[in-house]
Amino acid sequence: MAIDIKAIEEHIKGILVALGDNPDREGLIETPNRVAKMYEEIFKGMCYTNDEIAEMFNKTFEEDLSVGENPQDMVLMKDIEIFSYCEHHLALMYNMKVAVAYIPNKKIIGLSKIARIADMVGRRLQLQERIGTDIAEIMQKITGSEDVAVIIEGEHGCMTTRGIEKPGARTSTTTLRGKFNSDPVLNNKLMMLYK
Repeated sequence: MAIDIKAIEEHIKGILVALGDNPDREGLIETPNRVAKMYEEIFKGMCYTNDEIAEMFNKTFEEDLSVGENPQDMVLMKDIEIFSYCEHHLALMYNMKVAVAYIPNKKIIGLSKIARIADMVGRRLQLQERIGTDIAEIMQKITGSEDVAVIIEGEHGCMTTRGIEKPGARTSTTTLRGKFNSDPVLNNKLMMLYK
């Protein structure tokens, strides 16, 4: 699916008119095009399914792998900064930090790919809960491991700048798959390493 730049431009012009402004005045004349290009960039994840993202970042290593021989081995990457947009208000979800953990199943994913997956999943109209689910699903597809955990903390513009207007309110979500969900010892180890 491609993002329709021209349609976005027309809709932004309509929004400017609906707000009571003139889209043909000097300060706004190029705004519809700038917004359309920005949307193309920040929503590029909408152009891809989870399967396509998994294929895009499917770089794993299997040779000389000693990690994963112990069922308690874990790979954890944390403090991955992303942003997204709430699908309910089109409000920015910001100051988001993602942690992704998995237990290797005879192969490991390239570390930069974990951050790229989180970034691409965030570049959609989203719910924070779905970001975690999507990342976990993609990680499972690439690594072949059922044991994946995703922890996300972030602030939501729909909470901090409108409605209840509570700046600093943070939302935390966890997505636990496989042993992270069923093994309390492993879950505790994850939470200790996460903090």
